[in-house]
Amino acid sequence: MAFGGFRTDLPPGLQEYLLQARQMQALAFAVHIPLVCFGIAFPAMILFTEWRYLRTGDRLYRTLARRWTRIMAALFAIGAVTGTILSFQMGLLWPNFTGTFGGVFGLGFAIEGFSFFAEAIFIGIYIYGWDNFSPRAHFLSGIPVAIAGFTGSFTVISVNAWMNHPSGFTMRNGSVEDVQPWRALFANSFLWHELVHMYLAGFIVTGFILASAYAVSRLRGRWDRYHRTAFAIPFTVAALASPVQVLIGDWAARDVADSQPIKLAALEGLGHTTSGAPIHVLGFYTDGEVRYGIGIPKMLSFLAFHKFNATVAGLDKIPTIDAPPVNVVRIAFQSMVGIGSALALLGVIYLIVWARRRRLPNSPWFFRAVVLAGPASCVALIAGWVTTEVGRQPWVVYGVMRTADAVTGAGGIPVAFGVLVVVYAGVAVATAWILRRLASNPIDDGDESAPPVTGRHRAAVVVPSQGGA
Repeated sequence: MAFGGFRTDLPPGLQEYLLQARQMQALAFAVHIPLVCFGIAFPAMILFTEWRYLRTGDRLYRTLARRWTRIMAALFAIGAVTGTILSFQMGLLWPNFTGTFGGVFGLGFAIEGFSFFAEAIFIGIYIYGWDNFSPRAHFLSGIPVAIAGFTGSFTVISVNAWMNHPSGFTMRNGSVEDVQPWRALFANSFLWHELVHMYLAGFIVTGFILASAYAVSRLRGRWDRYHRTAFAIPFTVAALASPVQVLIGDWAARDVADSQPIKLAALEGLGHTTSGAPIHVLGFYTDGEVRYGIGIPKMLSFLAFHKFNATVAGLDKIPTIDAPPVNVVRIAFQSMVGIGSALALLGVIYLIVWARRRRLPNSPWFFRAVVLAGPASCVALIAGWVTTEVGRQPWVVYGVMRTADAVTGAGGIPVAFGVLVVVYAGVAVATAWILRRLASNPIDDGDESAPPVTGRHRAAVVVPSQGGA
């Protein structure tokens, strides 16, 4: 028997291992994925800030970029720890998965490993170069950091897209044959919406978290030109990316409707195959229907297929054992959409005020909302990945291998889980201490320490001033 995709007919020992392994993997992933966002977006933001220094000669941008570089290096080191743990878990907790399909997706992790080492090397060069390279040479040394961050995440996302939409191999008598790694990972139609969705999420999460830190400074009365600039750059990036993410989400939903119709049914709590299927906002799924939700007639059919009367597959299309845990997936999905919509609205308000008045909003309530937007963006990020990963259950490779068939049969998972919790608690304390030290130690980057920018450059850019709404 099974309940919502979680098998209960497994041997007691294996059932226990499966639940423990899922919990352990979920914890490791939730800790690591926000750091991935910083790896995607933070180098690009720093390069943009340094480029403003090259264009304007304004050393405020250099000081800001240099301070952010220290934070980037610290987060990279922490991400190296959490990412290494996550990589080991893949092999230790799911040996049947890696043993069976390693030849298919191993190329992706190999490229990711190369990108990681390249990023580490060039981060070291970039830090060293602040006082030893010319401004332009230093800027150029940062470009490989951004490229490596993009490349590493690209290959990992390609592996996840393959798990959701497997291709590039043939199964014969339980063996994987005719393996085509490049086709499996990089010619996968499911890759592109996942890639764009995650890259935008990286800029949204990084932008809102950075902006929320400077919004706290604003509420405490520290709002000089440095803090205004440090707020405006990441928040503008997040404000521009958030509305676009809504459109990309629509693209992703249509791909899911085509390739994973049961996941879509779980997201929307659609118990029965329906023509002109509605969307339910909020509510709880039970007995094949959503209760206590707000229904919008025919909207699911329209969003999934751009036809109001299109037929949408329901959970009745498959045995219960093949369905994901509906309420877990549904709550995660609704949380992601709700928070994402609120963040997009906050970004639109900011952009409207800036377009009309050429200055930052000045309402304390706006900055209080920005303070909340930082952690809220992380919640939306994790909820989105819960939607993706739990929505694929009970499959680790969709339609090919069940998660229960991939899990280890070795004992000791509870002990390892306890050790992992202790390690992550230590990492959290160390991260808070390091970031606090970096924030409290100013950079001596005055006129004498900053190399001049040679050649013609524009006058200093006008930094957003306070005032207004």
